[in-house]
This record gives sequence, C-alpha cells and structure tokens, in this order.
Amino acid sequence: MSTAILGRKKGMTQIFDDDGNCIPVTVVEAGPCVVVNKLTEPRNKYSGIQIGFEQVDGRRLNKPRRGVFEKLDMAPLRNLREIRLPAEQVDKYKVGDTIDVSIFSAGEKIDVIGTSKGKGYQGVVKRFGFKGNTKTRGTHEVRRHPGSIGMCEAPGRVLKGTKLPGQLGNKRVTVQNLRLVKVDAERNLLLIRGAVPGGSNGLVMIRKAIKVHS
Repeated sequence: MSTAILGRKKGMTQIFDDDGNCIPVTVVEAGPCVVVNKLTEPRNKYSGIQIGFEQVDGRRLNKPRRGVFEKLDMAPLRNLREIRLPAEQVDKYKVGDTIDVSIFSAGEKIDVIGTSKGKGYQGVVKRFGFKGNTKTRGTHEVRRHPGSIGMCEAPGRVLKGTKLPGQLGNKRVTVQNLRLVKVDAERNLLLIRGAVPGGSNGLVMIRKAIKVHS
C-alpha cells in the first residue's frame, strides 16, 4: 500500500472537536494521484512506484516528458514523485492505478514535505538570530553585522560553514509527526493540525510518519 500522496496546500482554518476545543488546521487538497511507473530491484536497484499529480496540457511539457505519457496512453501530469516501497507492495500496483486520500485515517501521525517560503537575501540577525552589536556609545554602521570572521596567522582563512548573510528560505523542509485531524474522501481534502511548509497553493507530499512519537 502506498505510504504517500501529493497535494496542494490551500490555506489554514479552524475546526472544533466534540468537546468544543478550537483546533487550527491546514487544508490540503491531496490527489488523486496516478501510478506512472513501477520501480524494481533488478532495473532500478531499489523498489517503489512513481506517482503523478495534476493533469496538464501536454504542450506545457518538454518532448521527453510528453513522450512518456504518450507511450503509456495516459493524460499528461504536471508533477512526478517516487515513493519507495517493499517489492511485495509494488507488485500490488499496476500502471494507471489511482491513489487517493483513503490511504490515510483520521488521528494518525504524518510527515509533510514541502518547499519553505523564500525570503530572499537576509542578514545574520534575521537568518540565524544573531544579537547584533550595541546601539549606542559610538557604534556606527555595524549594528546588525556578524562581527569578525577572520583568523590570525593560523589558519588564516574563513572556515567553511561560518554563519554569514545569504539566501533564507526556499528550501525543502520536512515537518514530522503532525496529526491528521480529518479525512474528507469526497472532496480529496486532508485537515492537518498546525502549519505545514510553504505558501498557499504550494506543492506538498504527505506521507505516513516515519519516526512516530508517543
């Protein structure tokens, strides 16, 4: 059985449980996804399935990608991802099978993988939480600077990995052990407690939790 599905983050809202408690949730429109390929040990060195999500006009795909779907006699799909599975589970699938939110159940723990919001080029105060320099007593133009990054005679260089200004966000982020509050199979919706990576309409992968905490 597949352990993951692709979806689009639709935004946040709140729902109330049976006791009247307000629960903040993120709404994700997940699937349905189509099995595009089966990966086997002899050919790919690992086993799994490749799933596709969101139909798209074939003219928006490059020729190699378009040819894959023409060969399969399948509607072109915008997003493709691989899910590793044991060989015995891969054998249960056929190319063209559909995977929907029914693989999940309310109350279980899940991991959500997405791309965080890009915040552009930022300094060390915002990027790493540096305290910064003093604001008074003659401090000039260095209030939010990182301070000295150089060395003395040895080793005489800036060490690799030194925290410096640079790109903030726009990275692959995995948030683990989120609780799935509700599964709406009719509308292909998952309601996940708390926030998930990325902005509205961002592509996310929802999988069953790997490191389940009690």
